[in-house]
Amino acid sequence: MERSLMDQLCRWKDKKNRKPLLIRGARQVGKTWIMKEFGRRYFEQVVYISFDNNEHMKNVFEMDYDIPRIISALKLESKSRIEPERTLLIFDEIQEVPRALTCLKYFCENAPEYAIVAAGSLLGVAMHAGTSFPVGKVEFLNLYPMDFQEFLTAVGESQLAELLDQEEYELMNVFAGKYVEWLRKYYSIGGMPEVVKTFLDTDDLYEVRSVQKGLLTYYENDFSKYAPIETVPRIRMVWDSIPMQLARENKKFIYGAIREGARAKEFELAIQWLLDCGLVHKGYRVSKPYMPLAAYMEMSIFKLYFLDVGLLAARCDLDPQTLLEGNQIFTEFKGALTEQFVAQQLAAFGMELYYHATPNSTGEIDFVVQRKDQVIPVEVKAEENLRAKSLKCYCEKYQPRTAVRSSMSGYREQEWLVNVPLYVLVNYLRNLKS
Repeated sequence: MERSLMDQLCRWKDKKNRKPLLIRGARQVGKTWIMKEFGRRYFEQVVYISFDNNEHMKNVFEMDYDIPRIISALKLESKSRIEPERTLLIFDEIQEVPRALTCLKYFCENAPEYAIVAAGSLLGVAMHAGTSFPVGKVEFLNLYPMDFQEFLTAVGESQLAELLDQEEYELMNVFAGKYVEWLRKYYSIGGMPEVVKTFLDTDDLYEVRSVQKGLLTYYENDFSKYAPIETVPRIRMVWDSIPMQLARENKKFIYGAIREGARAKEFELAIQWLLDCGLVHKGYRVSKPYMPLAAYMEMSIFKLYFLDVGLLAARCDLDPQTLLEGNQIFTEFKGALTEQFVAQQLAAFGMELYYHATPNSTGEIDFVVQRKDQVIPVEVKAEENLRAKSLKCYCEKYQPRTAVRSSMSGYREQEWLVNVPLYVLVNYLRNLKS
């Protein structure tokens, strides 16, 4: 399965002043696979070390940070030679050995000739746990579930995937039926690599759902295994409340919806733990849609999304066939899957999540995106619902250069907005000129 992150890994490899690289992402999004595949394609040799339950390697890093000694130990552990520039060193689950994480600083300062890629599913948790982190001595990349474009490539629709980057909107409209068909399937399947592979192997959406349920159980077991014991019940309550919160017309996260009388201070650590693990995305409300958006975000008012639309569908027990039929589910679930899809697509393309609403207004803009020198309002609609009352009011007040309504309807430009199909929305935003 091709992942777009591979291009970024290649750019990292060719950098003149390369630092050790950390790949962050939730469990099961494909970090181990992409590190090994990157090494196989672009290095003469790969040395893979997993720190999960590896007491021997933990002892190696407990002694000191002498790089020649550590390299010798890695050679013995892997039974391989290690040659600068020719060998890729992979440190997997590095958060399990905090001193290995700290040691990246010394590789950067004293042995930059070694190419090191490390990954950790709970890396964010480790960074918040007081680990001596090598600030400024490492580079970061984030890996998410497969986005829709990667999904199209995986299912053998590489030409449809390539067309999304080409701004040939009239041609996309010709193939709109195929895009919509695959997008409906993506809502059910999502982008978790194991789930996508199951679909490719079986062409059975109910088998896919079984794998998704297993992943959800796997994540929920992690709550008890890795989170502070006093926080676990609250993590579960937040996690369980997200589908219900997204199903409401006003999708702002409400603590009282978790439990009657609940307050922010009771659940802040639980939400942060889910964020640190990469299991949720957080979108902040901005009071004014001006640049930079980060200056106007309200830290206490936000929405929470799952990491993957297919897992959200599985968590809600939505029947795959109902999803494929379309209209009924979007009426019942009020566009929650559509907004989830857009949120994870934006996050996968490195865009921060914001939305706009004012305290005294019922109108809301689902997403506001900062691109180059403008702020773009984006209203998303399930199916071909083309009403855009909130967007109209926003445009009359703020006069944006570009306003976007995104739905299942085809691409077309109108007097005051552009209707962009959901399946090409992020590509359209990335390609916008100033």
